[in-house]
Amino acid sequence: MPRQARSEATVKAIYEATVQVLMTDGARRLTTTRIAERAGVSVGTMYQYFPQKQALLYAVVREHLGTIADAVEDACHHLHGQSIAAISDGIATAYLNAKTHSIQESRALYAAASELEVPDIAGDMSRRIYAALRALLASSADGVFEELDTVTFILQQALSGTVRAVLEMEGGPTSAALAVLRQQLPLLCRAYLTITSQTSSRSLAT
Repeated sequence: MPRQARSEATVKAIYEATVQVLMTDGARRLTTTRIAERAGVSVGTMYQYFPQKQALLYAVVREHLGTIADAVEDACHHLHGQSIAAISDGIATAYLNAKTHSIQESRALYAAASELEVPDIAGDMSRRIYAALRALLASSADGVFEELDTVTFILQQALSGTVRAVLEMEGGPTSAALAVLRQQLPLLCRAYLTITSQTSSRSLAT
């Protein structure tokens, strides 16, 4: 157990050092030497856990995206069975909070992910979020979605596309832009879910 604890602490230090180097120097200047120096370990020790830089970047980006999926799944669990208004406001807020927890870190990891060209990193997170959102919408107390898969897909794209567009603003998002996003994103989700559930209800009634 002590050896396992030391290994976990070492990996955590390497992860944190990688993010710090990405934020200060960018993905193109990321080297194993810089990461090892920042983490306080030898390059040899790093290679014991990650045989190459790409493997390390993959692990760090996957860890980051996994925390976002965890946050969305947790929010969906707590919002299960509630009204459309509560669901839209709650899921938009939870998604935005997860994405903006550390904006500089998110921007740095977006850049790193684009260099990896490994689609299954984002794909795994996307599938988890889709499944959680679909189950949440199906549980709505006051909404019936006839085309549940389509509505889930559009909602997920509205969340991810809108937030990413703001986070990737040149120079980083301003506090004013984030304030507008925090106000408008729940309205966007609520309006879409309300109209699609009403349309489904009318279709079922006829």
